[in-house]
Amino acid sequence: MRGNLYIVSAPSGSGKTTLLQHLLKSFKDLNFSVSHTTRRPRQGERDGVDYFFTGREAFSGMIARGEFLEWAEFNDQLYGTTRVFVEQHLEKGQDVILDIDVQGARQVKSKMGESTAIFILPPSFQELERRLKARMLEPDDVIRRRLEIARREIHSYSDYDYIVINDVLEKSISLLESIIVSGTAVPRRQQGRIEEIIASFGGLA
Repeated sequence: MRGNLYIVSAPSGSGKTTLLQHLLKSFKDLNFSVSHTTRRPRQGERDGVDYFFTGREAFSGMIARGEFLEWAEFNDQLYGTTRVFVEQHLEKGQDVILDIDVQGARQVKSKMGESTAIFILPPSFQELERRLKARMLEPDDVIRRRLEIARREIHSYSDYDYIVINDVLEKSISLLESIIVSGTAVPRRQQGRIEEIIASFGGLA
């Protein structure tokens, strides 16, 4: 029984990280796909937990060997998701959630077949700008670049299976949990139990 693959994308500052943290606490068998990146760790980040922090030369070698399901460059740094990390969990019947941008989402969907794609929208451009500035993590020029990227990314919402507008945190969490719960109800995830029930009725007519 193969696990479900979930793809989550959102403009930076939409609250995606907070939402994913809640999901991972609620669903113990949901595995967060840890990406590789060439950027330096931020305070509190741990290698192998938040990211696999990888040198640029090593990252380039992984690209050349075709190890990434998707990879992209942002702000002069490389980010990527390895195929082996995702496949190992899916083959064990474990669900995997990817936190990737719209470019990466297209790459994954073209290579992985079955997946559920979720796009998280901020309630407005003004609120997105406020959130980015309130984090006080980056200089103004990086924030401006993130906002420019967000203006482009939001037009890709129609490529996704579900849209979550993150205006009220509790409501957004509930919507995301409903999407994950519904994934456990697909027939292939319950095949053994379904066959038991059918057998109890005397098998198929």
